[in-house]
Amino acid sequence: MNDLFHEFAAEGAFSRKKKLRPHQILAFESIKNSLGKGNKRVVCQGPTGFGKTLIAAKIIRGALDKGNRVIFTAPAITLIDQTVAALEAEGIHDIGVMQSNHPRTDPLARVQVASVATLARRDIPQVDIVIVDECHIRAKVIEELVLAQPDVVFIGLSATPWAKGMGLLWQDLVIPSSIGALIDEGYLSRFSVFAPDVPDMSGVATVKGDYHADQASKVMQGKALMACVVETWLARGGNRPTLLFAVNRAHAKALRAEFEAAGIAAGYCDAWTDCVERRMLERQFRSGEIKVVCSVRTLTTGIDWPVSCIIDAAPTKSEILHVQKIGRGLRINPGTEDLLVLDHAGNSLRLGLVTDIGHDSLDTTQKRKQQTRPKTPKLPSACVKCAVLHTGLFCPVCRHEREPVCRVETIDGDLVKITERHRPATRQEKQAWWSGIKFIQHAKGRSNGWARHTYRDRFQVWPKGIDPTASPATPEMWNFVKAKDIRFAKRRNG
Repeated sequence: MNDLFHEFAAEGAFSRKKKLRPHQILAFESIKNSLGKGNKRVVCQGPTGFGKTLIAAKIIRGALDKGNRVIFTAPAITLIDQTVAALEAEGIHDIGVMQSNHPRTDPLARVQVASVATLARRDIPQVDIVIVDECHIRAKVIEELVLAQPDVVFIGLSATPWAKGMGLLWQDLVIPSSIGALIDEGYLSRFSVFAPDVPDMSGVATVKGDYHADQASKVMQGKALMACVVETWLARGGNRPTLLFAVNRAHAKALRAEFEAAGIAAGYCDAWTDCVERRMLERQFRSGEIKVVCSVRTLTTGIDWPVSCIIDAAPTKSEILHVQKIGRGLRINPGTEDLLVLDHAGNSLRLGLVTDIGHDSLDTTQKRKQQTRPKTPKLPSACVKCAVLHTGLFCPVCRHEREPVCRVETIDGDLVKITERHRPATRQEKQAWWSGIKFIQHAKGRSNGWARHTYRDRFQVWPKGIDPTASPATPEMWNFVKAKDIRFAKRRNG
């Protein structure tokens, strides 16, 4: 079966549209080699921003050149038009859509695009290859299709193919690259993670392997936690375009109200937000009309928005969900070359950094049985001197020796920096901030001491050797000062 798209491997085929990057070429070759070994159900793991749709398009082009028929399945109806557009951008036009009343319905087309939900309600045409996007979402119709058509080749695509039991259906896993490697190669954003004290989830029940949503929502809607989310974004968020993940709809709506009460334009999205509203929300987000979009899981897959800040306010036990959420901000877009993660849920401390999470084989857990997983690597913690995350005895940056501790002590309302994949501030940026702070000082009638301490709050050093000439402050600077004023007022009234 490895000749289904064998001829595509020729160098000239790669240059028809977008030129494949080295990790994409490796992905294509790895899939082809796995099929050559006799596997018919192959999963390709590729992080967010890896270019899985492009790889799918190249596979489809090669399959069409061999006279084969293909079905591409998307996890949601909202992704159908996006998928069709991506395939057409690669020169594939013989496309039909399996969806009620869709203008692209064409049962004779050799490529059919369908959501998993629609596929479950339709007669499935005879095809040679089925490409399953987000295959970690174990859909019953896909499993039934695999069992009903054992001679068809299935290619699964996922950033997180770690769902329990996947190895009972799929035969092989290929991993051409990782999040860390793509960051180091400049294809994904570097990131910094800040985390507050971990919310107390000890009294929250576990349902289907994750926290009970309503109980988790009650914990996360505590007054102090809700206020901390907004204050932290004002202080650290830098007016960045931000996606916020909440526990449930009530929590997301409450957080949106908190942002709007602080004068920050915020949007809301859930599974019931229709396509028109979602497109409107995206336009407002891209234009800067809305700075923060509060959502409930629905924006964890299949979007390519210019995000440079993630607020995680939804505790989870799921590595899959954790990595998918952070992945929404790892794509590099103009103005979003780095990512800030504000983890109010404690997920990075509970599960680890997304660069450290991964499995080299598919899970073979059977229903109602426990799988013995490889021992989880030691979770990192922050260096008390420079805040760089590490697991060894000596900090790799400042060489501070870790001292044994029996507990973690935190400061109420303060974020602890737990990773440094973020470039340090340049002298030009520090100068701009000092000039902006001096501008705000004069505008508000504050003292020189206030200005110096505000600068120190921002950069953890005093403003030495920097020109004190004032210049207009940016919205990011005004937000930082607003957050500082809110904290001061709370302490004074508390």
